[in-house]
Amino acid sequence: MKTKSGLWMGIAAIGLAVWFGGFEVSVSQAGTPTLSAEEEVHLIFMREEEKLARDVYLTLAGMYPEVGTFYNIATKAEQSHTDSVLAKLDKYGVPDPNPQTNDLPDSIGVFTGELFGDYFTEKFEILTDWGSVSLLDALYVGAFIEELDMLDIAECPKVIVDGDNGIEDGGCGLVNTDRRDLQNLLNNLLEGSKNHLRAYVSQIEAIIGEGEYQAQVLSQAEVDEILGR
Repeated sequence: MKTKSGLWMGIAAIGLAVWFGGFEVSVSQAGTPTLSAEEEVHLIFMREEEKLARDVYLTLAGMYPEVGTFYNIATKAEQSHTDSVLAKLDKYGVPDPNPQTNDLPDSIGVFTGELFGDYFTEKFEILTDWGSVSLLDALYVGAFIEELDMLDIAECPKVIVDGDNGIEDGGCGLVNTDRRDLQNLLNNLLEGSKNHLRAYVSQIEAIIGEGEYQAQVLSQAEVDEILGR
């Protein structure tokens, strides 16, 4: 299984540093709050990654209609998650990498973002091909996506760290932002992924046996803590 590859540089904006409620906020000359390059690239990535989860789950729901988990998570959670990230992009004046996201079903598996379009197109194909093997494989795909989401939410995704994008230290993700609104957004995404992982593992272990699930991206200790073991 592959994890990540490819990327860009952030927006160039002339800003003034001002203080609001003890937090330093970058404000453009036009008065619109701006993000650091690291924060902007990470938000763009998360918009795409939440769409990836939605698109894969909708595709798996079509393959396994007898299992409602894929459809429910896609429509009730992942759609909301990618919309929430878009709201933050809009707030900071960052263009949506996938403005056709809500054009269903035509947008499923379609990633047009300049920075990550090719990366997520490839991942969509890999994950849906894997999930087509069997229902158990499809459930493992779901668990894999949620574990990877948690890693990418908390820390700078490997594709950003390795990319030729001007971000030298990879300092992005939840652990690297002081912006309260971004922290709230990313914490909400993180909690959602934990809930989804529990749902997928529950169904996996109904097939392979209770307590038998092995972590795929996170450490086993991290997964066990999420599962309450």
